[in-house]
Amino acid sequence: MNYLRGFTPWIAFAAVSPFGWQWAAVTALVVAVALLVVERRSGAAADSLILESSTAVFFVALAAVAFALPHSGLRHYGGALALGWLAVTAWATLAVGRPFTTGIAKRQTPPEVWHTSVFRRINVVVTAVWAVAFTLTAAALTAVYAEGLGSGVSIALQVAGFVLPAKFTARYPERARARMAPHGAA
Repeated sequence: MNYLRGFTPWIAFAAVSPFGWQWAAVTALVVAVALLVVERRSGAAADSLILESSTAVFFVALAAVAFALPHSGLRHYGGALALGWLAVTAWATLAVGRPFTTGIAKRQTPPEVWHTSVFRRINVVVTAVWAVAFTLTAAALTAVYAEGLGSGVSIALQVAGFVLPAKFTARYPERARARMAPHGAA
């Protein structure tokens, strides 16, 4: 579950949001930069920090907008913007053929499997699941915010938007390896 560490800034953003979107954005930015520094100092490769790097870029931009335009209507859509950014990040990594989960998975698997078709396929599928979850959650949150359905609904959606793909990520690789191995897919 090391990949969940990359979501820490987003969780911080959600937790601090009730105190103002500016402070939530700055808090998340500080957490994102600290996470990047800690991970790089521990020897993490840049390709395993795509999510963390993208997160830092998002919160730099959001903090700038939040302080420059504190009363912008965007302040009501923070969760949707955040999930939308994560969706763009995930889809972009798939489009360029470097699923964001690959670098994370390399930190948890031996180098001899990194270039196998099974390893590549698992990471494409896992990243696609996250991309779909981020996209659907961002769209649902936009509707929830527009309709004023309240924080109870938005929190439930955000939790589901992370828990469901996290459970899939925890279970799918082993099942995929078991299913693909007998067919000689290496």
